[in-house]
Amino acid sequence: MADVKNYGPKRLVVGAHYGVMDFIIQRVTAVIMAVYTLVLLIGILAMPAFTYEHWTSLFNFYVGVLPVGQILATLAFVALAWHAWIGVRDIWMDYVKSVGVRLLLQVLTILWLVGSVVYFAQILWSI
Repeated sequence: MADVKNYGPKRLVVGAHYGVMDFIIQRVTAVIMAVYTLVLLIGILAMPAFTYEHWTSLFNFYVGVLPVGQILATLAFVALAWHAWIGVRDIWMDYVKSVGVRLLLQVLTILWLVGSVVYFAQILWSI
């Protein structure tokens, strides 16, 4: 086994737990999104009427001085972006063989996701 290179494209990766952290993060972000969806659904069902004022009141829900509605929505959206990044990154890594094209696609994906989070925060926190 002295001939086996432990670097480069032919390195031995079995047993090193590559991808375990991504697997765990995907599951945690999925749980965060599922819980937030349930909270949002309960909030919508508890609304007396589906108007703009009632809709924004879901996000302007305060506990003390903390805007809990906005914090939960932001947490859920960041979880969505992180979840999407891991999934799309894995797609690029599995199906795009050219390193340059794969890097370009990954950079564009990151820019799109960061832009989406910033745009989301700008809209939500201006209510």
